[in-house]
Order: sequence, then C-alpha cells, then structure tokens
Amino acid sequence: MTSFITFIISNFTLTFFVVGLLCSLVDLSLRQKPLHKQQVIEALLSYFLLFSIGFSFLYNFVMHVFFAEMTASFIGWKNSPFQYEVGYASLGFAIVGIIAFKQNLPFRAAAVIGPSFFLWGAAGGHVYQMISAHNYAPGNAGVIFWSDIILPIVAFALLYQQYMQERLVSLNRG
Repeated sequence: MTSFITFIISNFTLTFFVVGLLCSLVDLSLRQKPLHKQQVIEALLSYFLLFSIGFSFLYNFVMHVFFAEMTASFIGWKNSPFQYEVGYASLGFAIVGIIAFKQNLPFRAAAVIGPSFFLWGAAGGHVYQMISAHNYAPGNAGVIFWSDIILPIVAFALLYQQYMQERLVSLNRG
C-alpha cells in the first residue's frame, strides 16, 4: 500500500490525468442519454483543464515552494531559488486552469497554450539533463518526463475537437 501511495504522489501528473478522466466518465454517466459528441468533448476538456492543469499545477506549486528540498532531490537537482520561480509560475497556470473549467473556447485555448509550452520546455530540459548529467532520477526521467510531452498533445487534441464541434454547431445554425 505504501508503494502505491508513493507512486500516486510521485507521479501526480498521471494521477490527476486519471482522476480527470474518471470525473469525466462520472459526469457523462449522469447526463441524459443519448450523449452527443459535443457533450463528451466538453466533459473531457473541462475535467482535463481542472485536474491536469488546475490541480496538477497547484500541487506542483505546493511541492516546489513548500517542499523545495524534497522536490529538488526527486528531480535530481540541488535546491535553488529556481524552485520558487517554477512554483509561482505553476500557481499562475493552476489558477487559469481552474477558472478555465467552465469557460469559453478562447479562454480555454489560453489555459492550454501557456502550460503546454512550459511542459514541452521542461521535457527539453529533462532530455538535456539525461544526456549531459546522466540524471535519470524519477522526477527527471520517469512518468513526469513522459507526461510533459503527452499531456500537451492531449490538451491540444481536446481543444481542437471542441473547436471543431463549436464550428459545426455554428455552421448548422447559420
């Protein structure tokens, strides 16, 4: 049980992604049937924004600011003032992600773009650390690394699907 809890806490990006998916499924199961594609995309994107951006980055803020020494060690770094900069940037992304939960498409696009490029930049930094410093610490080369690459792809795919659904609805009205 201890190993499972450690895995969940250490791989929080995966944990929040899965919890967001589960919340989407619960939300959709409570809706009147038949479901339309637009409802499915809306639920998936809403809960992705809330959990994978909002709560995940809030967790990242807490870890980098209040548990900086432990977080740096997990990543394979020494603690530095950079930890706090990452933490407060994460707080900004968290707030935008939480607000984006029930916002319009342009707001959601902004809530996806900033964190996505931050994560892709972090993934590049992880690769650099793996090559130059042979840093294969779990917080540098594990699930965090892969989620830094994959979660933005998921975010843009969901955003694109919502855009296409809204465009289709708009064309059908006009």
